[in-house]
Amino acid sequence: MGEPANAVRDARTEADGAPIVALRNVSKTFANGVMALDRLDLAVRPGEFLTLLGPSGCGKSTALRLIAGLGAPSGGTIAWPQDFPRGATGAIGFVFQEPTLMPWATVFANVHLPLRLAGVTANEAQPRVMETLARVGLADFADVYPRELSGGMKMRVSIARALVTQPRLLLMDEPFAALDEITRFRLNDDLLALWHALGKTVVFVTHSVFESVYLSSRIVVMTPRPGRVHAELKIDAPYPRDASFRTSAQYVGLCRLASEALAGAMARAEGGAT
Repeated sequence: MGEPANAVRDARTEADGAPIVALRNVSKTFANGVMALDRLDLAVRPGEFLTLLGPSGCGKSTALRLIAGLGAPSGGTIAWPQDFPRGATGAIGFVFQEPTLMPWATVFANVHLPLRLAGVTANEAQPRVMETLARVGLADFADVYPRELSGGMKMRVSIARALVTQPRLLLMDEPFAALDEITRFRLNDDLLALWHALGKTVVFVTHSVFESVYLSSRIVVMTPRPGRVHAELKIDAPYPRDASFRTSAQYVGLCRLASEALAGAMARAEGGAT
């Protein structure tokens, strides 16, 4: 038990350092005139589990896509440290809201895909793919097709595909929103175990207060569109977290704080504050 506790402390110490990526005064207006983000300032520190919390349409997913390079900001800058391998294949892993698996391909082939696109053959990739599948509990399903999997298992495949390149930064866009509560809780636990074991930096998007508090070391609460940072909450509850944490007074109190911050963001928007 001593080693996990030390690993968590190390991750938190690292999270207090220089950002792995920083959005500075970032705005995003789409071609149809919709402004998704307005003067967003956000710093992501190495080793942290950062959650963007806000109502649907507040620009959380837009911010994530800008970090991933899946779009360019209309204003402001996205700054990376000099040692971050931006051009390297797999430096950033992305898990979308839907698993987006190739239905004609096996689980192995779906997870192998980013490595195949980088020129790594199936034989060369097999040890890494199988190790990654084992980490998400799917080592026995390598030859299965997506149609044979449950919704939770499909999402595990999607997570494995994002992790197989061994990225330094993992971006997750509401990956568990469509799942039932029992499956969602289980995947929350598994995700924290992966984060802990692999030492990744995670930016997670959700509109669930309860999920954000359970997972995060830090929560950024965003205003309704156009998205801005309304509040930041540091979640000091120790890891590992489990079912007992979900029923603790500490969890209830933290959820209350997050709910109040979210309500404040909504009121600020309704009042037209800048």
